[in-house]
Amino acid sequence: MISCDEKTSIQALERDAPTRPMQPGMIERREFEYVRHGTTCLIANFDVVTGEIIAPTLGPTRDEEDFALHIRRTTAADPSGRWLFVLDNLTTHVSETLVRLVVEREGLDVDLGAKGKRGILKNVASRKAFLTDGSRRIRFVFTPKHCSWLNQVEIWFSVLARRVLKRGDFISVGALEQKILAFIAYFNRVLAKPFRWTYAGRPLAA
Repeated sequence: MISCDEKTSIQALERDAPTRPMQPGMIERREFEYVRHGTTCLIANFDVVTGEIIAPTLGPTRDEEDFALHIRRTTAADPSGRWLFVLDNLTTHVSETLVRLVVEREGLDVDLGAKGKRGILKNVASRKAFLTDGSRRIRFVFTPKHCSWLNQVEIWFSVLARRVLKRGDFISVGALEQKILAFIAYFNRVLAKPFRWTYAGRPLAA
Protein backbone atom coordinates (compact mmCIF):
# COMPACT_ATOMS: atom_id res chain seq x y z
CA MET A 1 0.00 0.00 0.00
CA ILE A 2 1.38 3.35 -1.07
CA SER A 3 0.41 6.61 0.62
CA CYS A 4 0.92 9.33 -1.98
CA ASP A 5 0.60 13.11 -2.08
CA GLU A 6 2.27 16.33 -3.21
CA LYS A 7 4.16 18.87 -1.12
CA THR A 8 3.99 22.03 -3.18
CA SER A 9 5.83 25.37 -3.24
CA ILE A 10 8.89 24.20 -1.31
CA GLN A 11 11.01 27.34 -1.21
CA ALA A 12 14.75 27.50 -1.86
CA LEU A 13 15.69 30.17 0.69
CA GLU A 14 19.24 31.42 1.15
CA ARG A 15 20.00 33.43 4.29
CA ASP A 16 21.66 36.83 3.73
CA ALA A 17 24.27 36.00 6.38
CA PRO A 18 25.63 32.73 7.80
CA THR A 19 24.02 31.28 10.90
CA ARG A 20 26.06 31.88 14.06
CA PRO A 21 26.35 28.55 15.91
CA MET A 22 25.39 28.09 19.53
CA GLN A 23 28.15 28.86 22.03
CA PRO A 24 28.40 28.69 25.83
CA GLY A 25 25.96 31.25 27.20
CA MET A 26 24.65 32.18 23.72
CA ILE A 27 21.87 30.67 21.64
CA GLU A 28 22.19 30.03 17.92
CA ARG A 29 21.56 33.16 15.85
CA ARG A 30 19.98 32.97 12.42
CA GLU A 31 19.66 35.77 9.90
CA PHE A 32 16.00 36.55 9.25
CA GLU A 33 16.58 38.19 5.85
CA TYR A 34 16.79 35.82 2.92
CA VAL A 35 16.96 35.53 -0.86
CA ARG A 36 14.25 33.43 -2.50
CA HIS A 37 15.66 31.40 -5.41
CA GLY A 38 12.44 29.69 -6.48
CA THR A 39 10.32 26.70 -5.55
CA THR A 40 9.97 23.02 -6.28
CA CYS A 41 7.21 20.44 -5.82
CA LEU A 42 7.70 16.98 -4.34
CA ILE A 43 5.39 14.07 -5.14
CA ALA A 44 6.18 11.37 -2.60
CA ASN A 45 5.19 7.74 -2.07
CA PHE A 46 5.25 6.44 1.50
CA ASP A 47 5.23 2.63 1.66
CA VAL A 48 3.08 2.00 4.73
CA VAL A 49 4.51 -1.52 5.17
CA THR A 50 8.24 -0.68 5.11
CA GLY A 51 8.12 3.01 6.01
CA GLU A 52 10.29 3.89 3.00
CA ILE A 53 9.87 6.69 0.49
CA ILE A 54 9.91 5.21 -3.01
CA ALA A 55 10.20 6.77 -6.48
CA PRO A 56 9.99 10.46 -5.42
CA THR A 57 9.33 13.04 -8.13
CA LEU A 58 10.66 16.61 -7.96
CA GLY A 59 9.74 19.34 -10.42
CA PRO A 60 8.39 22.85 -10.88
CA THR A 61 4.72 21.84 -11.31
CA ARG A 62 2.19 19.27 -10.15
CA ASP A 63 -0.50 19.21 -12.85
CA GLU A 64 -2.35 16.11 -14.01
CA GLU A 65 0.39 15.16 -16.48
CA ASP A 66 3.02 15.44 -13.72
CA PHE A 67 1.00 13.23 -11.40
CA ALA A 68 0.24 10.60 -14.05
CA LEU A 69 3.94 10.52 -14.98
CA HIS A 70 4.75 10.00 -11.30
CA ILE A 71 2.37 7.03 -11.13
CA ARG A 72 3.86 5.67 -14.37
CA ARG A 73 7.38 5.85 -12.90
CA THR A 74 6.23 4.26 -9.64
CA THR A 75 4.41 1.31 -11.21
CA ALA A 76 7.31 0.72 -13.62
CA ALA A 77 9.18 -0.78 -10.63
CA ASP A 78 6.78 -3.76 -10.86
CA PRO A 79 4.85 -3.52 -14.15
CA SER A 80 2.77 -6.65 -13.56
CA GLY A 81 2.31 -6.22 -9.81
CA ARG A 82 -0.67 -5.02 -7.81
CA TRP A 83 -0.59 -1.42 -6.63
CA LEU A 84 -2.84 0.31 -4.11
CA PHE A 85 -2.46 4.09 -3.77
CA VAL A 86 -4.02 6.14 -0.96
CA LEU A 87 -4.75 9.72 -2.05
CA ASP A 88 -6.73 12.80 -1.11
CA ASN A 89 -9.54 14.19 -3.27
CA LEU A 90 -7.53 16.61 -5.40
CA THR A 91 -8.99 16.72 -8.91
CA THR A 92 -5.53 15.97 -10.32
CA HIS A 93 -5.81 12.54 -8.70
CA VAL A 94 -8.88 11.61 -10.77
CA SER A 95 -7.81 13.03 -14.12
CA GLU A 96 -8.43 11.78 -17.64
CA THR A 97 -4.66 11.36 -18.01
CA LEU A 98 -4.53 9.04 -15.00
CA VAL A 99 -7.48 6.95 -16.23
CA ARG A 100 -5.80 6.51 -19.62
CA LEU A 101 -2.57 5.48 -17.89
CA VAL A 102 -4.35 2.75 -15.91
CA VAL A 103 -6.06 1.49 -19.07
CA GLU A 104 -2.69 1.37 -20.84
CA ARG A 105 -0.84 -0.28 -17.93
CA GLU A 106 -3.48 -2.98 -17.49
CA GLY A 107 -4.04 -3.55 -21.21
CA LEU A 108 -7.78 -2.95 -20.91
CA ASP A 109 -10.03 -2.85 -23.94
CA VAL A 110 -12.77 -0.48 -22.80
CA ASP A 111 -14.73 2.42 -24.24
CA LEU A 112 -13.75 5.38 -22.10
CA GLY A 113 -16.34 7.71 -23.57
CA ALA A 114 -15.63 11.44 -23.72
CA LYS A 115 -14.82 13.95 -21.00
CA GLY A 116 -17.84 16.07 -20.12
CA LYS A 117 -20.16 13.92 -22.24
CA ARG A 118 -20.35 10.19 -21.48
CA GLY A 119 -18.75 7.05 -20.15
CA ILE A 120 -15.86 6.61 -17.74
CA LEU A 121 -14.32 9.97 -18.62
CA LYS A 122 -17.55 11.93 -18.24
CA ASN A 123 -16.90 13.56 -14.87
CA VAL A 124 -14.99 13.29 -11.58
CA ALA A 125 -17.47 10.78 -10.13
CA SER A 126 -17.27 8.44 -13.13
CA ARG A 127 -13.48 8.61 -13.27
CA LYS A 128 -13.23 8.00 -9.52
CA ALA A 129 -15.53 4.97 -9.78
CA PHE A 130 -13.21 3.51 -12.42
CA LEU A 131 -10.02 4.23 -10.47
CA THR A 132 -11.39 2.75 -7.20
CA ASP A 133 -12.68 -0.47 -8.80
CA GLY A 134 -11.48 -3.32 -6.57
CA SER A 135 -10.94 -5.66 -9.53
CA ARG A 136 -8.14 -3.46 -10.89
CA ARG A 137 -4.46 -4.34 -10.52
CA ILE A 138 -3.70 -0.62 -10.13
CA ARG A 139 -6.24 0.81 -7.73
CA PHE A 140 -6.74 4.07 -5.86
CA VAL A 141 -8.38 4.71 -2.48
CA PHE A 142 -9.38 8.24 -1.49
CA THR A 143 -9.47 9.64 2.03
CA PRO A 144 -12.79 11.15 3.19
CA LYS A 145 -13.29 14.76 2.13
CA HIS A 146 -11.61 17.28 4.47
CA CYS A 147 -9.59 14.43 6.02
CA SER A 148 -6.43 14.42 3.90
CA TRP A 149 -4.44 14.39 7.16
CA LEU A 150 -5.39 10.70 7.45
CA ASN A 151 -2.93 10.00 4.63
CA GLN A 152 0.27 8.76 6.28
CA VAL A 153 2.59 10.52 3.84
CA GLU A 154 1.49 13.75 5.55
CA ILE A 155 3.31 12.56 8.69
CA TRP A 156 6.47 12.04 6.64
CA PHE A 157 6.13 15.51 5.12
CA SER A 158 6.26 16.93 8.66
CA VAL A 159 9.49 14.96 9.25
CA LEU A 160 10.96 16.45 6.07
CA ALA A 161 9.92 19.96 7.09
CA ARG A 162 11.45 19.71 10.57
CA ARG A 163 14.70 17.98 9.61
CA VAL A 164 15.50 19.59 6.26
CA LEU A 165 13.37 22.53 5.22
CA LYS A 166 12.71 24.62 8.34
CA ARG A 167 16.34 25.41 9.06
CA GLY A 168 17.72 24.90 5.58
CA ASP A 169 19.88 27.31 3.61
CA PHE A 170 19.74 26.68 -0.16
CA ILE A 171 21.63 28.58 -2.85
CA SER A 172 19.38 27.30 -5.66
CA VAL A 173 16.41 25.10 -6.44
CA GLY A 174 18.87 22.46 -7.60
CA ALA A 175 20.63 22.52 -4.24
CA LEU A 176 17.26 22.21 -2.48
CA GLU A 177 16.27 19.21 -4.58
CA GLN A 178 19.64 17.52 -4.00
CA LYS A 179 19.21 18.00 -0.25
CA ILE A 180 15.71 16.49 -0.33
CA LEU A 181 16.88 13.46 -2.31
CA ALA A 182 19.88 12.98 -0.01
CA PHE A 183 17.58 13.08 3.03
CA ILE A 184 15.23 10.53 1.43
CA ALA A 185 18.19 8.19 0.84
CA TYR A 186 19.32 8.67 4.47
CA PHE A 187 15.78 8.24 5.80
CA ASN A 188 15.28 4.98 3.89
CA ARG A 189 18.64 3.63 5.03
CA VAL A 190 18.51 4.66 8.72
CA LEU A 191 15.09 5.85 9.88
CA ALA A 192 12.45 4.08 7.80
CA LYS A 193 9.84 2.09 9.71
CA PRO A 194 6.05 1.83 9.63
CA PHE A 195 4.22 4.56 11.50
CA ARG A 196 2.35 3.23 14.52
CA TRP A 197 -0.51 5.67 14.28
CA THR A 198 -4.18 5.31 15.16
CA TYR A 199 -7.12 7.64 15.58
CA ALA A 200 -10.09 6.68 17.73
CA GLY A 201 -12.39 9.33 16.31
CA ARG A 202 -12.50 11.42 19.47
CA PRO A 203 -12.01 15.21 19.31
CA LEU A 204 -8.50 16.26 20.30
CA ALA A 205 -9.74 19.41 22.07
CA ALA A 206 -12.64 19.92 24.44
